[in-house]
Amino acid sequence: MDADKQHAYQLIDQLDPGQLAAVTRLLEVIVDPVTRSINSAPVEEEAISPELAAMLDRARASIERGDGVRHEDLLRELGFVPRR
Repeated sequence: MDADKQHAYQLIDQLDPGQLAAVTRLLEVIVDPVTRSINSAPVEEEAISPELAAMLDRARASIERGDGVRHEDLLRELGFVPRR
């Protein structure tokens, strides 16, 4: 077994259950060829139409005026309860 793999095993042995679950998920994503393919695909950018640009400008101005809805308020309104 090479040194990097042995070192990885030693580090994994030191993880608590929550950390181990997170690392396991990360390794699944790294190893999954579909996920790797999606992550390495080039970003396709669409041209922004003048109408969309105007809508984005209005939305940004609305947020700057304080007219936006806070994320926490939206979650509460939709019935989602934050995890503790």
